[in-house]
Parts: sequence; structure tokens; C-alpha cells
Amino acid sequence: MSSKLRLFTKRFFIIVNIIVVAVFLLACLVPWLSPKTWWFISFLGLAFPFLLFIVLLFLVWWLIVLKPRLALISAVALLLGYKSIGAFLAFHSPRAFNYKKEPGTLRVVSWNVARFLELKRNNNEGSMKRLKMFDLIKQQDADILCLQEFHTSLKPDCYDNITPIRELGYPYFYFSFDEDGDQHYYSSIIFSKYPILDTGLVRYPRPTLPDVLLFTDIKYNNDTIRLYTTHLQSNLLNKNDFERLNKIKSGDDSIVSNSKSILSKLKRGSINRGIQAKVIDEVVDVAPYPVLLCADLNDVPNSYTYFTVRGDLQDAFLRKGAGIGRTYASVSPTLRIDYIFTDERFKVKQFNRIVKRLSDHYMLVADVELKK
Repeated sequence: MSSKLRLFTKRFFIIVNIIVVAVFLLACLVPWLSPKTWWFISFLGLAFPFLLFIVLLFLVWWLIVLKPRLALISAVALLLGYKSIGAFLAFHSPRAFNYKKEPGTLRVVSWNVARFLELKRNNNEGSMKRLKMFDLIKQQDADILCLQEFHTSLKPDCYDNITPIRELGYPYFYFSFDEDGDQHYYSSIIFSKYPILDTGLVRYPRPTLPDVLLFTDIKYNNDTIRLYTTHLQSNLLNKNDFERLNKIKSGDDSIVSNSKSILSKLKRGSINRGIQAKVIDEVVDVAPYPVLLCADLNDVPNSYTYFTVRGDLQDAFLRKGAGIGRTYASVSPTLRIDYIFTDERFKVKQFNRIVKRLSDHYMLVADVELKK
């Protein structure tokens, strides 16, 4: 009887292993499948970290129970999924960030500042955090700032966020001044210590939200570099959706009823980001100068959005970072959705992810060197 039980258990684990591997390999295909057609598969990009963990667990398990032939099921899957694994994990040992800039390097900051938390002038907690955010920006001594979800206002009872940043030593800036209500403006913005020679923007096609792709041509020593920044459409999950997620986690209510609204928003967001990603790819591809791209893609590395935008660019985190590199502070510890990309004419010297809960995103800092 015990031998039959062992045989049944062994077969059960083999079948489960094969199913997990099949789903894992399907998740590895997500970057090459347009969400417009394959939106139901694109969700697997979010599940990739957990699928990878289970595949690794099976590999270790078969080796522990001395079944190396069965460990090949997971080993082969990991080899086939190396591109997705390479986009998800940075294989470097953690290093302390050297705040003293090396000669010839350009320091770039990218940060989703979440409207600086507080729109109206007051002395509450949001306004105190806003001041801490300005202090954090000042501490980086960056040459270029790319800030997403940036808000400023002309109303005297609301915050003007452009002036205090310019006073930190950034005389040049480019902002699209998209109106977001009466004398309120909201978009991405670029600040620079170096002169800006030219500016422009590309608006994404509807039905995507009216985010923009900004660019500036910056005079850097005797060269010109093109800097892009953008914020792609989010999944628009609100407070009620996060409450539904908590109910699903705790099993308090029906998974079906709580998932409907969330899945609908994930589908729409994925499709629209796919449209926006194609625009970025086409625009960046014809840039006349060395390219830097700072972006909140609102999508993970194992996504169609990420692979389309990245193209032949370098991901600064993968070059010099370590581990998973989470950049979004809520929902899941696996969400890396903010990026600094460069083309091959730049060398990434160092990278830093500042884990401070000021915005709901973490600040990214990279030192790059333009190759001679």
C-alpha cells in the first residue's frame, strides 16, 4: 500500500511540475504577444515571479529527493525562459552608491512624485512629506531630473512646484503644461543643469489616456543628447479595487465578483500601454542623438510594454542593480515598473534605488558616461 501511495505521490508531483512549467513558459512568451490580441495571456507577466519561484522550488525538490532526471523538467524550462529571467533579475552583488560623481559622468534621476502628495498649501502630513521629497531631490546632486505625475498650479492657495526645483540649481526645464482643472497643470517634466537646445512632445493616440512622451535635446559638454521621459497609462485601480484585492487574499468574499472589475481594468490598461509602447519604440528609433529614456511604464519587465520600449536600449538597473529592484511601494514586492534606459553609446557606471516611502514610487538614480 505504501509503495502505491509513493507512486501516486510521485506521479502527482510530476504532473503538477509539468503544468507549472507549461504556464511558466507561456508567461515567458508574453513579451512577444500583443496585448491587443492576447490580453488574457498578458496577465501572466504579473504572475511571472511567482511561477519562477515554483519552478525553482521543483528543481531543488527533485535534487533533494535524488531524482535528477525529473529535475530536468524545471531545468529545461529555466533555460528556455532565460530572456525573461534576465529581464526580471539583476545578477550583481549589492554595492553602496558613491554620491561623489566621477568626472565625465552624468547623473540622472527618474521619479514618479505622485503630484507631490499635496495640492493645497497647508501644514498637514502631505505638505511635510512634500518638503522631504524636495530634500531628497537636492541630496542626489543630479544633472537631470525626470519627474512623472508632476503637478503645479498658478493658484495662490496651491503649490507651485516648478520654482522650488529650479531654485535647487536647475535653470532649464520643459513641461507640457497640460491643464488638469482650473489653473492646475499635470504631466511629466524634465529639469536640467545643462542648456536645453530643443524640446518637443508626442501625444499618444486615443483611447489611451492623455499622457505624453516629452523630449529635450540637451547640450552636454561638446555633445548633444536626447532625453525622453513619459508616464504610461496605469491600471486605474482605485481604493475599492484594493479593498477587493484584500478580500480575495483573505478569502472573505467571492473571487469571481471581486475580480471582475479588476480584470477589466487590467485588460484595458495592458492594451493601451501596448499602443503607447509602439509609439515610443518608433519615436526613439529615429532619434538623431544618443538616447536616455526615463519612464514609469506601469508595467513589469516580463511584459510586452517593457520589451517593446526597451528594444535595443540598456536597462540601467540590469547593468548595475541587484535582485528584483521593486520600484512601486504597494500591492506586491515584485513590481518593478519604473526604468532608466540608455542606448549603447552610454556606459552605465552605477545605479541606485532609494527605498523611501515618500511617493508611492521609489526614486531611481543612475550615473552614465557618454562613450568617446
